[in-house]
This record gives sequence, C-alpha cells and structure tokens, in this order.
Amino acid sequence: MKKIDLHIHTVSTPSDHTFTFSLSKLKEYVETMGLDCIAITNHNEFDRPQFSTIQQALAIKVLPGIEIDVEGTHILVISDDNNLSDFTSKCREVKQKIPTQNDSITVNELTTIFPDLSQHIVIPHYDKNPKISPEVLAKLQSFVTAGEVASPKKFQYCLKQGSAPIPVLFSDLRMHDQVSNFSTRQTYIDIGEISHAAIKNALRDKNKVFLSQEDGHKFFDALDNGLKLSTGLNVVLGERSTGKSFTLDQLNRDSFNAKYIRQFSLQERDANTDIKRFEENLTKEQSKFTRDYLKELQQVVDDMTDVNLNANNQQLEKYLTSLITFASETDKVDAYSKAHLFNESEFTIADQNGLKGLIEATLKLIENTQYQEIISRHIALENLKKLVVELIEKYYEERREKLKKEYLNNLIQEIKAELRRQTAATPVLDIDLYQIAMD
Repeated sequence: MKKIDLHIHTVSTPSDHTFTFSLSKLKEYVETMGLDCIAITNHNEFDRPQFSTIQQALAIKVLPGIEIDVEGTHILVISDDNNLSDFTSKCREVKQKIPTQNDSITVNELTTIFPDLSQHIVIPHYDKNPKISPEVLAKLQSFVTAGEVASPKKFQYCLKQGSAPIPVLFSDLRMHDQVSNFSTRQTYIDIGEISHAAIKNALRDKNKVFLSQEDGHKFFDALDNGLKLSTGLNVVLGERSTGKSFTLDQLNRDSFNAKYIRQFSLQERDANTDIKRFEENLTKEQSKFTRDYLKELQQVVDDMTDVNLNANNQQLEKYLTSLITFASETDKVDAYSKAHLFNESEFTIADQNGLKGLIEATLKLIENTQYQEIISRHIALENLKKLVVELIEKYYEERREKLKKEYLNNLIQEIKAELRRQTAATPVLDIDLYQIAMD
C-alpha cells in the first residue's frame, strides 16, 4: 500500500494567494505524513528548475504536473518524468493562454495542447469547488483517471455512486514556512512499485483506492499526529481534562465544512432570558452599524466641535497687538530683535495619517484571500503591489521632510527663546494663521 498526494502548490501564481515556497517545509510534510509519492501541480504553470530541485531533494517519487483552469473548473494533468522538455513546452503554452486569474481554456484547447492526454493522469475537481460540470465531464470522460473530492465523507459518497469517477483525496497545500498543521487529505493505493503507470492504473480501480492503510474505507486520517476516525459513528470517551475538547477543537480547525456544536451549547435555557439577550445583541449590532456607517461624518463633526471661533478671535487680537507694539518700539530695537529668527514662523507639519490609512487599506486588499477573486476582477494584484510600493515610498519621502521640519522647528524655538531673553523688545506672538483660516 502506498500513500500519495498529487495536488501540491509550490509557486505563487496569479490564480493563487501570495506565498513563498519552503523546500524544508515540503520535506517535513513528506516525512511527517509518510508519503511515497507526490505531484507538483501549480496553477496554469510548471516551473521546471524548481521541480528538478524538489525532485533531487526528496527521497520519494516526485511527478511533474499542472492544475489548469478549464471551462469553470480545475483539472490536474500529471505527467511521467521521462520527457520533461515536452511537458514543459505544453505547460508554457497553457500559461500563455491563461495569463490572469480570470482566464481559462476550453476542452478543445486543452486537447490541442495535450494531444496525448490519455497518456497522463487526469483528475478534475469532481466533488470539490470549483466543481466540474456534467457537460465538461462528458467531454473529458475518456481521459479522466479519477475525480478529486474535498472530504472523506464525499469520498465515501462518490465511491458508492456507480457513475462517478473513482474519488481521490489530496491536500491542495501551499508549501510555505507558515504551515503549522499538515493536511491529512491523502489517498492510499494498493500497488507495489511506485511509477506513473502503476498509479494511473490503480486510480482507475476502486478496489485499489483507500482512505487508510490498514482499514480501507472504514477509517481515515483525521489529524497529522496519527489520529484516525471512523467513517461511521465516532464516540470520544475520557475523564475531565483528558483532552476531549482539545481534540474536538483540532478536528474542527482541520475539517472542511464541519458543524461543531460545542459543549453545553444545547442545554435548556430560559426563553425570556434568550429573548432579552437577542434584543440586546440586536441593539448592539444596530448601534455598531450606525457608528461604522457614520464614521466619516463623526470625524467631521468632531473636528467642527473642536473649533472655537471666540478663542481664535482673541488670539488674533493678541497677535495684532503684539505686532503693533513691536512696530512702535523702535527705541528698543537692538541686534537681537533685528535678527530674522527673532519673529520667525515655524514650518507647518503635515499630517500623515491619511497616507498611512491608504497604505493599510491597500495592504488589506493585497492580503485578503477570502475575496481575492472579486478584487482581482477589478484591480490586478500586480497593480495593487505597485501602488502600495509607491505609497510607502511617498510616505517615507514625506516622513523625511517631516523630520527635517521638526528638527528645524526645534532649532527655531531654541534660538527665538535665547534672542528674546537678550532684548527688551516685545516679540510678535506666535500664531497658526493657517489653522485659524481653516477653522
């Protein structure tokens, strides 16, 4: 029995979220999960130099592959490694036809690029998003080796369907340093020696494809620490503080679409208390929505309430009085009061919060994975990256100017204070005329 994972990503392509490949993490994954064979299947792309590096670094069989966007679904095409030049050439053509996340090719284009498609392992998303449509599946029926599913439950369901392709379960992992828990979605196949041909033949025989090594379809790997679960009913027993809740939390974290009903959440409660709590939560939500919706207006209102026109008028009166006094005290003019810095105005310091907020907003758009498909439809990821780089450069340019002005303002303040200590002349009052005008 051999354990395989034929769906692993090692390149951050336009159809994927940004990540940096880690060879050491891939090695750790292979060793921890006890894999006998993997396939490198990046979105619409095959990186031959990287593949060769991976192949040389791992002691197991590594097959070259590609995950292709075809008419609304994803299809794994996995080749033997005996003709990498030809496979690389075909993958290069795929990449040229699918340059962005929103592009795809037709089945006819796929079979034109791969006229020998029957020689490859072909695995579409069958019961896994984006699912293959019945129409596309019918066009590819003669080439399909197996169908990828998203969970052990779907594996069991497809296995019982006579019309469905033989199901396989793969990790679909992005191999980067931040991977902390390994996926347990792998498939066992009953073969002796590992080869492309042997795997292909086994995946077409439902009697040779299993969820676990010893127990066939009765159990499946649930956690990367070796914990197995039954495909039927599971009962967890144990004293208090023996790790039952911890194990359930781990299962919930690593499971697809699990419905997790936590301890005591179904206990009987007072209906009136629940109604009161519901109404309180609703009121809080309404208040939060109103506060968020009116946030920009609130900032304007706060700025307006800070304006004190009477105080500004008094400040202006004092400024004009000091100006007249300074002009009339010609008898007190000396070398100190004649100095330009005696009444020098300070540099205005610009507020960078707006630019900082813009950078943070752009980074959120770049880092968002949940809605990346929608974002990319309107703004190319590459353009967002260029934008954030330019904004950051602008921020540091303005930051340098701000620091220079702050430094000069400190010098001006110190020199003015020293000059004013040395003379009897009345200085002109320091006042921010720009802020008064804005008020």
